[in-house]
Amino acid sequence: MFESLVTNYGMVISGAILLIAYIFIATEKIQKSVVALVGASLTMLLGLLPFHGHLDSATGEYVKGIFNYISFDVIFLLIGMMIIVNISSKSGIFKWLALSVLKMTKGHPKLVLFTMALITAVLSAFLDNVTTVVLMLPITFVVAKELGVDPIPFLISEVFASNIGGTATLIGDPPNIIIGARAGLSFMDFLNELTLIVAIIFLAVISVMTFLFRKNLKATPEKMAEIANLDNSHTIEDKGLMIRSLITLILVITGFVTHDITHIDAYVFAVAGASFLLLFEKPKEIYQDVEWLTIFFFIGLFIIIGGFEANGGINFLAHKLLDLTQGSLDVATMLILWGSGILSGIIDNIPYTATMAPLIDQVQHAIPYAGEGHHPLWWALSLGACLGGNLTIIGAAANVLVSETAATKGYPISFMRFLKYGVLTTGISLVLSSVYLYLRYLH
Repeated sequence: MFESLVTNYGMVISGAILLIAYIFIATEKIQKSVVALVGASLTMLLGLLPFHGHLDSATGEYVKGIFNYISFDVIFLLIGMMIIVNISSKSGIFKWLALSVLKMTKGHPKLVLFTMALITAVLSAFLDNVTTVVLMLPITFVVAKELGVDPIPFLISEVFASNIGGTATLIGDPPNIIIGARAGLSFMDFLNELTLIVAIIFLAVISVMTFLFRKNLKATPEKMAEIANLDNSHTIEDKGLMIRSLITLILVITGFVTHDITHIDAYVFAVAGASFLLLFEKPKEIYQDVEWLTIFFFIGLFIIIGGFEANGGINFLAHKLLDLTQGSLDVATMLILWGSGILSGIIDNIPYTATMAPLIDQVQHAIPYAGEGHHPLWWALSLGACLGGNLTIIGAAANVLVSETAATKGYPISFMRFLKYGVLTTGISLVLSSVYLYLRYLH
């Protein structure tokens, strides 16, 4: 019976599971990781995803199994970087960096927020967004504690900055890697075409966040004076560990940046770096500090979305989106930008982009572009898919990681609170992107 239901209504059933899971995540009645695992269990029990990948005897095509939909590169990257950061923090290096930022900004909360967001955006252009926020999280909590202010404005601003900054380069966000490979776009193509608009969006969003959080960004004159005269020379607790940690972090980050040369995935460097540092530690204690709830949430979500994708859901949505263009380049560009922005805030932008890329490859021939440079549909997809991650708390991996970590620290960020700022941020980003695309390519 289940088999016939899946055959006839697989897309509807998988879509319903995704929608119900999304509702429970939004209402926060049940812990997010539990919701994701229940949804994943239903996806597997109903046979919406085959357990093992296999060749279809009728078509000769490879049918992906459950493990093909779980992005183990993301999972291992998360675990590896969590371990590296946890071990490194024991040396006091993050506290030293945090206090250095405070001294440089003289403890002005608004200036601190801007500086932290800028660092996050720049790092995200060259590193995976998840890696960037993993590095920034311990610094942020120390900074907020020293200032005596709520860390949530800093955390939310850094999440937005990570997704915005990652849009600027080929390696900054996975959708760009997919787009670059399909469209034949180089690292410099992304820098030349997207750096300007990304910088404008960053300044606009952080300015708005600074204004909205202005009541939370106040420190007493005494506190600011105390911070300006801070002596952080004694914050390093273990120099040997600090040296090992810094060398490891530098080598891991170098590995990330040189991926195009080495062709070694980022998670390999993260796991290798974590393994090296674990040689000098008590592994059991370190493993306990890994955010396992976050890891399980990702695994469950990958399976739920995989079920929806395997049953044609994402492909259906993508085709419907493209059908609405009616041969107009202007309409197609704006529809892909805004459609990608909204959908990427709801579902994972990686499978969405992977589905859209070949479709846009076809559409660009049906809707020719007479201007200079690459077809604007690719830049619309990149801007929409990457920036749309700021819409909801589950819109991007960095969002989930920050919200889960903040909750464990006693600073929960509710779905609806994030959505309030996410809608505004995404709206600003897409409006500015629309103006840029029109003036740059469609005018």
